[in-house]
Amino acid sequence: MREFVYYSGKARTTGNFDVHDLMKAGRMDIACHVVVGTFFLSHKIREDAKLHLVFYGMPDPPKHIEMQPSKALPRGRNEEEGARIDISKKDVAGLIKRILFKYKPGKKTEAFPGFSIEKKSLLKVVDELMNEGKTIYILDKDGEDIRTVGIKNDCVFVLGDHEGLPIKELKRLKRECVPVSIGNRTYFASQVVAIVNNELDRRGI
Repeated sequence: MREFVYYSGKARTTGNFDVHDLMKAGRMDIACHVVVGTFFLSHKIREDAKLHLVFYGMPDPPKHIEMQPSKALPRGRNEEEGARIDISKKDVAGLIKRILFKYKPGKKTEAFPGFSIEKKSLLKVVDELMNEGKTIYILDKDGEDIRTVGIKNDCVFVLGDHEGLPIKELKRLKRECVPVSIGNRTYFASQVVAIVNNELDRRGI
């Protein structure tokens, strides 16, 4: 199982945003593209991936949304029982909006099968993944080339939004995780996820 942790410093932490104007929702559009890049293949959804969205925007940060759509109920079931995940940015934003509205203070809530939400910081999310025995890789331009670095099966890749990871968290993550680079050019976060997915596919991880 491959996992991604995407940090957004400004993405809205409640569901009261307009899915037609995602840039004003703290660049929720980037988060939506990351969801698409993580899970979608041609005509199917990946069954080997999990995504952690960690939002630090207003008004109630931080929020941690965990997504594993392979656990979702089959399409065609009652919408109140399960969550559909479709490829358009508007559809993904609508799903995130619904999940945020399901938040309940003080506990991790399963919004729908395969989708949960809770209040949890970036470092706490990473610490828990480490405690599960996962190997954590952080996307960093000065890291080892992803084409040469050894990657373990239970891998987690951490990346930030267009403004990057916060300095304090970044320093700790670079000390405790494995820095990897996808090259000397700067890519969109969703492109980074697609490149990492491709590398793992080619290796059969």
